[in-house]
Amino acid sequence: MNEDWRQDGIHPFPAGMQSHQIDTNGAKIHVRVGGHGPAVVMLHGFGTTGDMWGHLASALIKDHMVVAPDLRGLGLSSKPDDGYDKKNQAADVVGVLDALGVRTAALATHDIGIMVGYAVAATHPERVSRWVGIDAPLPGIGPWDQIKQDPAMWHFGFGGLDMERLVAGRERIYLDRFWNELSSDPKRFDEAKRQHYSALYAQPGAMRASFAQFLAFSQDAADNEAFLKQGKLQMPVLAFGGEATFGPLIGTVMRSVADNVEDAIIPDCGHWITEEQPQATTNLVVNFLRQAV
Repeated sequence: MNEDWRQDGIHPFPAGMQSHQIDTNGAKIHVRVGGHGPAVVMLHGFGTTGDMWGHLASALIKDHMVVAPDLRGLGLSSKPDDGYDKKNQAADVVGVLDALGVRTAALATHDIGIMVGYAVAATHPERVSRWVGIDAPLPGIGPWDQIKQDPAMWHFGFGGLDMERLVAGRERIYLDRFWNELSSDPKRFDEAKRQHYSALYAQPGAMRASFAQFLAFSQDAADNEAFLKQGKLQMPVLAFGGEATFGPLIGTVMRSVADNVEDAIIPDCGHWITEEQPQATTNLVVNFLRQAV
């Protein structure tokens, strides 16, 4: 199994983290696991993989069990033809928890991971102790209609065979658009990391799966609206984002689905919070999670 995520120095995880392939819900989910104590599940989004969480994992592993999966279709997880709606991916996460013998966990979620995290919390609230949502909207919730009409969000509807042909062999060019335009300072998403992620997204089926994450938004919106009709979440929620991206909106989004929300904005930061402001991000998450200890 490829374990470069732990050895290449790009996204160093702490000693003791081990990789696993967990069969669940029709997919093989690649998971990094280490530590002991209350569990924290870290869910990444598009443009990265579970590798993004190395800095946070190092801060938490001494008193937490850290679980960092690659989402279905991304990183070193398998790339099924379907199942990219977030309600189904929530079942992937619950299956991982079951396989690891974890009954309850906190969630730390970024980008697409926020959407999967909400589906986990809404369908299995008894399994989620706390939820951190970082720099992304929720389909169908709050200012969603305003967000999806922004021309900068054109990629929400980009996908299909012709789009796959256009991007094939040019994954780095496509990804650079997101790393550059959604950063406060693109140099913080450095060349080594760009090469690392570009290689993972150039794997067979990876871009098709990436497009599928966005093309499922209509179904996700319908599912989220149904979740909300059942009532708002009651577990503590921390919502934050970059000053230059979703930070100013994230509190509004999360208060639409949860009653107990604190929010923050990271200054001088865009969307790629663990690359642009790793220490500020880690401090916010660690302080929030340790309130429960």
